[in-house]
Amino acid sequence: MKKQNLLFLLLLMLLVMMGCSSDDDLTPNDPDDGDGQIDPPTAEYEPLNLENYYNGTGVMMQAFYWDVEPRHQWWEKLTEKVDDWADAGINRIWLPPASKGQSGGYSMGYDPSDYFDLGEYEQHGTVETRFGSRTELDALISAAHSNGIEVIADIVLNHNSGGGLEFNPYRGYETYTLFNEEFGNASGRFNRNYENFYPNSTSNWYDNSLFYPETNLDHNQEYVQNWLWAADYSVANYYKNEVGFDGWRFDYVLGFEPWVVKAWLDEVGGFSVAEYWDGNANNLINYIEETGSGVFDFATFYKLDEAFDRNDDLHSLTGDMVWQTYPDKAVTFTANHDTEKDENEDNFISYENKLKAYAFILTHPGYPTIFYSDYENADFKEELQQLIHINNTIATGDVEVLYVDEDEYIMKRARTASSPGLILYINTNGNTKIKEGIDTDWNQAMIMDYSGNIDYNPITDENGMVSLRAPANGYAIYSIMKQK
Repeated sequence: MKKQNLLFLLLLMLLVMMGCSSDDDLTPNDPDDGDGQIDPPTAEYEPLNLENYYNGTGVMMQAFYWDVEPRHQWWEKLTEKVDDWADAGINRIWLPPASKGQSGGYSMGYDPSDYFDLGEYEQHGTVETRFGSRTELDALISAAHSNGIEVIADIVLNHNSGGGLEFNPYRGYETYTLFNEEFGNASGRFNRNYENFYPNSTSNWYDNSLFYPETNLDHNQEYVQNWLWAADYSVANYYKNEVGFDGWRFDYVLGFEPWVVKAWLDEVGGFSVAEYWDGNANNLINYIEETGSGVFDFATFYKLDEAFDRNDDLHSLTGDMVWQTYPDKAVTFTANHDTEKDENEDNFISYENKLKAYAFILTHPGYPTIFYSDYENADFKEELQQLIHINNTIATGDVEVLYVDEDEYIMKRARTASSPGLILYINTNGNTKIKEGIDTDWNQAMIMDYSGNIDYNPITDENGMVSLRAPANGYAIYSIMKQK
C-alpha cells in the first residue's frame, strides 16, 4: 500500500513538472508554485518607487461623452477636475468642438455654424454653448495650463450647419448655405454662401462627402483656406494665439482631402490627431505619411475588440496595428463618444473587457487616450490611475510577445538603461493561469505585479527564467522589486 502511494505521488509530481500552462486555484503566494521553485521571504524586498522612472510620455483624456450634462456647466465641471487629472498623469485633454452649433444649447459642436462664437453671441436660441460661456472656457484652459496640461481643440472642417436659405444656382433649389450676421454667423467672421460649398463655379464635387452634402466646404478656395488656417485672422490662428488651444483633433477626415490637414499643420503646428475611421493599419499609416498628423489607432481598437469580444481569441493582439510602425503617431484608445453610443456590438469593447483593453494600450507603445466616462467610473478609476502610472514610468523598451494562445497573452517591454522593463500577462480564462518558463530580463530577482491584481512574488533563476501567474479573467503587470 505504501509503495502504491509513493508511485502515485511520483507520477503526480511528474505531471506537474511537465505542464507548461495551466489553470490554477492555488492560494496566491503558495511557497511552491508547481515548478519546484521556492519563493524567498517577501519581507526582505519592497516595490520600486515608480516615480524614479518617469518617462514623460503622458496620457490624453477625452474630456466629454455624448450629450454631456449638466448643460451650460461643462467647462466649469472640467475645471474642477484638472487638478486630479494632472496628479494622475494626464498631460492633454481633448475638448468637444467649442464653437456654436445649429442645435444651440443642445449642440455637441459637431454641427458647426459660427467658428468664432465660443459662447459669446446670441444665436440659435442661446448665448452659451452646451458647454458654457467663453469666459468659462478661458478659465478651463488657464487651469489646465497651470497644471501642465495641454488643451486639444476638436475641429470640424468639412460640414457646416445652421445657415439661412438662399437660392443655389448650382443645385437649382434653395439650400441652407447663407452664413452671415443674420443667419448662423453672428460673429461676422468667415461669412459664407453657396459659392463656398460643393459644387460651385470652380469645383464640382468631393466624392468622400457622405453627409451634409449641401454644406460641405470647398477647401480649394483661397477664401476658405484663409479663414480656416492660412491667414492671421483664421480659425486656426485665433484658436491657438487668442484662445490658447495647444493642438488639434480633426473630425471625420474621410470627408475632405488629406492635404488640408497638412496645410493646417504647416501653418500653425501643434499636436494633432485625425479621426480616420478605418481598421486597416496600412490605410492609417498612409494617412500619417501624407499629412504628418497622428491618427487614432482604429487598427488597435478593432484588434482589441476581436481579441476580447468578437472572436474571443488573443491571437488578434499580434495583428497589424499602427503603433508597431509609428508609435509616436498612433493615438490608442478603447472607447470614445461615438463607440460608446454605437448599437453595432463590433464597434465597442464590452464593459467587462474594458480594463484588459486599457492594460494593453497603457503598456504598449503609442499615445493612449482615456475616455472620460471610464475614468470617472468608480469601478474603474483606481485601476486606471495605476495603469496610467505604469504607462508614464516603466512602459518603455522594445516589445516582444513571449507567448500567445486563445486565452493568454504575455508581452515583455525590454529592460533599458533607464527602465526596469515590464511583463504584461493577460488571461481571459475563468481560472487563474500559470505559465512556466518565461524568459525575463531579470536574473535572480524578486518580481511582483505592479497592477495589484495578484499577490504573487516569484524569484527568477540565474538565467532569468520564471513561472508567472495571471488572475482569472484579468491581467498582471510584472517588474522587479528592490531589496531593502
